[in-house]
Amino acid sequence: MKKIKLVSAAAGFPSPAENYVEEQLDLNKYLIKNKESSFFVRVSGDSMINVGIFDNDILIVDRSLTPVRQSIILASIDGELVIKKIIKDKLKNYYLKSENNNYPNIKLNSNTDTMIWGVVTYVLHSLK
Repeated sequence: MKKIKLVSAAAGFPSPAENYVEEQLDLNKYLIKNKESSFFVRVSGDSMINVGIFDNDILIVDRSLTPVRQSIILASIDGELVIKKIIKDKLKNYYLKSENNNYPNIKLNSNTDTMIWGVVTYVLHSLK
């Protein structure tokens, strides 16, 4: 990833003293904790819009992280890649939950070939 210059900017009132470049910004340094096990995935669809993941966004996924309850994960279900939140109910059943009410939860069981590819750590999208 190309290094970008880091510029300070006030979130409140602008400060004229902040009109200078501080350092080179390496986004890998801030966004990738485990370089060998991280990769990028482009989102297709709208099943996770309620958590700010939109069609055409880019996700950073880390294969070295162990998902915990409420983690957003990239999983393969019967060969199809999906981005979902992993949840567990009171009966200890696991589900992959969409964050859009138009999509049902997917109950994980022995009838589906499920493989977790990694935990989503960041989402990148335009503010347009």
